[in-house]
Amino acid sequence: MRVLHVWNTAGVASVIAKYQAKVLGWDTWVVTRSEFDRFGLTVYGEAMRCGARMFSLRVLLKARGYDVIHIHSCDKILPLLKRLYPRKPLVLHYHGSEVRGKWSAKREYCRLADVVLVSTPDLLDGAPEGVIYLPNPVDTEIFKPMPTLRRSLTAVYLIKHQKGEDPGWAKRVASKLGLRLTVRDRMKDPIPYPKLPRFLNSFEYYIDRNYVPSLSKTALEALACGLKVIRWDERTVEGLPEEHRPEKVVSTLAEIYEYLKR
Repeated sequence: MRVLHVWNTAGVASVIAKYQAKVLGWDTWVVTRSEFDRFGLTVYGEAMRCGARMFSLRVLLKARGYDVIHIHSCDKILPLLKRLYPRKPLVLHYHGSEVRGKWSAKREYCRLADVVLVSTPDLLDGAPEGVIYLPNPVDTEIFKPMPTLRRSLTAVYLIKHQKGEDPGWAKRVASKLGLRLTVRDRMKDPIPYPKLPRFLNSFEYYIDRNYVPSLSKTALEALACGLKVIRWDERTVEGLPEEHRPEKVVSTLAEIYEYLKR
């Protein structure tokens, strides 16, 4: 099967496409715009240096050679793809703030898609009927334990400038547990994606966001590295859940694709 992934929110498309090729032997690719990939998340695929109109044109032309078009967050291109390729399965995949609390504004795009997926279970709140939760995959070839880097009783919290974010909460949690906390502004002081595994592995704890009742993708990556993750409810969890292993995710997604092609 040939699958084109459009956009690369949080690097999810690159992980899915990589393991669709690696595990299933499919012909896959990811296209996004370099302007929106400041962390270097597109380690599989290409980040194009072009404006919005040129990007849309390139996607429309490239889509001609693929069996399934999997659109990540970039829903504005969906009507164009639907008009040009009415018989191709179109998958619309939302990942977070672009749809959280905004489902009423997204319903026209949802009607055009053959299936709508979300990356975290909290996004199902208010979603139209039939929306499917597909767990975020973690690239376990990259994110893995490096015990020699670990410093005990240390924690890290990454500021992401999201609505409701409270770094003070992270500081209070770290103080309660007696942890030495590092707070890093990921927008002002970005961590290149290829360097993120080593960065995470230098801490014992990762303090996740407290404004959303689900684990972030970075928290899942921290779990894959062997860190203890403190959730929104201050519970500490360890170990990457099986549902987030990339082989499991692409297997589930393959079943969804096959259903759409019937």
